[in-house]
Amino acid sequence: MLSAKTTLLKSTPTLLSKRMQLRCFSHLPLTIPIKLPNGLEFEQPTGLFINNKNVPSKQGKTFEVINPSTEDEICHIYEGREDDVDIAVKAASDAFNNGSWSTIDPIYRGQALYKLAELIEKDKEIIASIESLDNGKAINSARGDVELVVNYLKSSAGMANKLDGRLIDSGSNYFNYTKREPLGVCGQIIPWNFPLLMWAWKIAPALITGNTVVLKTAESTPLSALYAAKYIPEAGIPPGVVNIVSGFGKIVGEAMTSHPLIKKIAFTGSTATGKHIYQNAAASLKKVTLELGGKSPNIIFADANLKKAVQNVITGIYYNSGEVCCAGSRVYVQESIYDELIEEIKAASEAVKVGDPFDETTFQGAQTSQMQLNKILKYVEIGKNEGAQLITGGERVGKKGYFVKPTIFGGVQEDMRIVKEEIFGPVVTISKFKTLDEVVQMANDSEYGLAAGIHTSNINTATKVADRLKAGTVWINTYNDFHCNVPFGGFNASGLGREMGTEALENYLQSKAVRCRLED
Repeated sequence: MLSAKTTLLKSTPTLLSKRMQLRCFSHLPLTIPIKLPNGLEFEQPTGLFINNKNVPSKQGKTFEVINPSTEDEICHIYEGREDDVDIAVKAASDAFNNGSWSTIDPIYRGQALYKLAELIEKDKEIIASIESLDNGKAINSARGDVELVVNYLKSSAGMANKLDGRLIDSGSNYFNYTKREPLGVCGQIIPWNFPLLMWAWKIAPALITGNTVVLKTAESTPLSALYAAKYIPEAGIPPGVVNIVSGFGKIVGEAMTSHPLIKKIAFTGSTATGKHIYQNAAASLKKVTLELGGKSPNIIFADANLKKAVQNVITGIYYNSGEVCCAGSRVYVQESIYDELIEEIKAASEAVKVGDPFDETTFQGAQTSQMQLNKILKYVEIGKNEGAQLITGGERVGKKGYFVKPTIFGGVQEDMRIVKEEIFGPVVTISKFKTLDEVVQMANDSEYGLAAGIHTSNINTATKVADRLKAGTVWINTYNDFHCNVPFGGFNASGLGREMGTEALENYLQSKAVRCRLED
């Protein structure tokens, strides 16, 4: 993917050469058997997915995929290059232009998406296990991801009847109407923190609206998307409608964002890379949606249910090992309960089970890469040097695997880097506030605006604060609580456009107006 990780890869070639080595294995089988730590076995596709077939890359290059829990190699995957992007785009363009998908009755597109959801649902335990193996997340979190995938595909299937245009009255001498049409070939670049969920968030709205897709998986987590793609032909989706090119951002991502036949780019990843993509895409006037970084505030008022608030803080920052763009990484506690909450959150953090993702009692698995682990530990040192109080955590767990203790900083100043910058890991800062106005000002003092949390028993306080927060999603008395019909996306540096809900459809449609003069 094009992300903060990709940006770092450009500046650390020695690390790239050690852990993500490119090799020429033209003889690499297109599927390989893998036995999972829980005893399940499956055949992992290794090729690119083009025209409903698993194919090798043109140059035969491959790259290594690492298990972040053990640091061992899982397998090699074929690495796409610019010529592979051209082949995938041509397949997608041909599929769009022949009308086998773009012009059929939307109800049939809905039926195919629903069938895809059912096929994934039948295989959900293997798919969740692949996600845990490849990403390092706890198996229960991975199961939750697969459930969200299934529900979103089914929900998108039901949106086939949301694609209508409208009639416009301009007097009896004219017949005016609009129709909403697909854009064409859509390029989609997904991140490594929710590999399969982001795959679904991207392809579902594109497909139901009649578009075709060329998707780039994240280089560190390509396995689940390639595995799930095997169900696309079985679901009745024609060749060329969905194409997957695994590879690196600076090669595949760059080729996609500048390709003349790609009409729209959807990206999830870092704000810095999102800006770069936006500039690249602007040269050919592509439509662009960006779901970017965050530094989300999580606000606890004195009248909140404190037990539930503490649990929502834990879910807000340690879920998915803290590798969540909307993580509640800035906690604000009303001063009358600050000391009590600090102790409660500390105790709850230290009770979080960190370790083997396939252990059913694990809540926080591994960070996805050595690079991400190093980044988190670097920010711990930055926090200490800035004078923040390390309340708990801040250390690596064990010597094998990319594990880190849940970490809390108190005594922070709002201008500290650990408060301002996205760490993307299980690190939270806790600040105190007095008044509603004060906390709103503190919460909004950020370049980001992806999400926020409010904890209070007073509905007036909740709605008043929600209205004033500059965030695309506001959770009240909950956190990291997603539903397939509720749109998700950010304000400010957190992005453009929305995922999920009917709002997601607008990203993949364009309106055509037809004005017909009637004879007198």
